[in-house]
Formats: sequence, C-alpha cells, structure tokens
Amino acid sequence: MVKIISDSTCDLSQELVERYDIEIIPLHILLGEKEYRDGIDITPDDIYRWSDEHKTTPKTSAVSMDDAVQAMKRYLDEGRELVCFCISEEMSTTGNVLRLSAEELEAQDQVSVVNSANLSTGIGLLVIEAAIMAREGKTRQEIAERMEELKPRVRASFVVDTLTYLYRGGRCSGLAAMAGGVLKLHPKIVVKDGVMGADKKYRGKLGSAILSYAKDMEAQMLQAKKDRVFITHSGCDEDVIASVQEYLKSLGYFDEILITRAGGVVSSHCGWGTLGVLFIA
Repeated sequence: MVKIISDSTCDLSQELVERYDIEIIPLHILLGEKEYRDGIDITPDDIYRWSDEHKTTPKTSAVSMDDAVQAMKRYLDEGRELVCFCISEEMSTTGNVLRLSAEELEAQDQVSVVNSANLSTGIGLLVIEAAIMAREGKTRQEIAERMEELKPRVRASFVVDTLTYLYRGGRCSGLAAMAGGVLKLHPKIVVKDGVMGADKKYRGKLGSAILSYAKDMEAQMLQAKKDRVFITHSGCDEDVIASVQEYLKSLGYFDEILITRAGGVVSSHCGWGTLGVLFIA
C-alpha cells in the first residue's frame, strides 16, 4: 500500500493522523536562537507568549533533510511507494527538501512530491483524500494525478482577529495594522495559486465577523464535496468555534465537520483568534 506523508503545516489532529495512517514531518520554528520542531516540542501558546514578550514573530524554516530522509527510508525499506505533500512552494522550500531526500535515497521512481499550493487544512483536505485512495489500493501515480485535479478546487480562507502578527511578520503595514485595530476590522485572507491575499474585511466583534464570513460562503459550500469540511483555528473562544459549527450543522450538507487547531507555523504568522472554514469545491 502507498504511504502518505505530509509536512506539519497540514494541521491535521492526532486523531486524523492515526485514523488515516499519515506520517508527519515537522517544519522548524525559531524563537530567537532556539529551534523547535513544529507540533513536537513547541505549542502555539508557547509561540504567542514569546512573540508578545519580544514584539516580533518567530521565523519558520522548512523540514530538515535528516528528518525527511529518516521518515522516507522507513517505508521505502518496507518496499512501499510514497506520496509526499508540502506547503505551497511559494511559501517554503519544503517541497525541494523532499525531492532532494528522495534523490539521496535513490528513490525518485518510488516517491511523488505534491506541491499542495496551499497551507493548513487546505493541505489536510488533499492528504486525507490521498490516504483514502491509498487504502483503496490505488497506485502512487493514480493518487498523484488525482491530487493535481483536486488542488484548484480546494477553498482555503480564514479571518484574522488582529493584524498585529501579520504586521510583525512584515505581511501588512503598520498603518494598516493600527487602522484595523481602531476600526475593529477583521480581514479575510484567501489562498489562491499558492499565495495568500487579502479579500473582504469584516467589522465588529470577532465572533460576529467570523460567523458572517462563514455565511458568506454558503452558496459555495452547498455545491462542495460533501465528505468533510474543516473548521481550523489558531486558538479561538469556544463559543465562537461552536457558533460556526452549529451553523455548518444547520446546513445539513456535510457528512463530517472536523475541528482542528492550527499548528505552530500557521499560528506564528496569523496569531491568536484566526479561524478558517476549508472545503473542496
């Protein structure tokens, strides 16, 4: 059976990783001089504390070649072929590291690397589809080809509570961050063609802004792939998450509504209070 591997930015919960037999390779997060492995020896809350204390965002870096080679070798030694997913190659060199690792192992003909052109559970949606195909006995080539078909159909977006973290990371101007705070603006960020871009801005309290954002996508969601929809957040009040969950349930459309907490890499750049609703069109 083909083994599915993803980098840690897919933001799948441990329960989903185990349910679908997925191998995760961590990206790295740098807090000053100290380096940590995403999802292994640092939590998003650790990152927020450090970021607020130092008034800056952490740096993040690709998976290490050692980690990638080690993960791949274990399954290649079992005679298995691999499909490996990476965060958008517009955002990280992780995909290149995975290809170099396959070359190092002289296994280019047994490994397919899929550039997700996405992040967070925008990747996770593809990873789960691949894992289901692997379980059904589909070949590496069949899985990789199907992923290329699905990639443009992934709808990944999220609303941020504060522009502070995006400003600290150089992703918006100080003026925009200050104006956003004063006016209580919560921008919708959309991933398209592998890059993040600002879309609509919502005004008011975060809870109502996020619910409005979800409702604005109702027509799209009612034509989506029915299997699953993700609510992925970087740390939000439980009542905000519950209101979105209840709204999605009220549609009576999706077979499964999955709630996951974003990992360290996504949280580093977006900050607390970010929430997205992600699905396949």
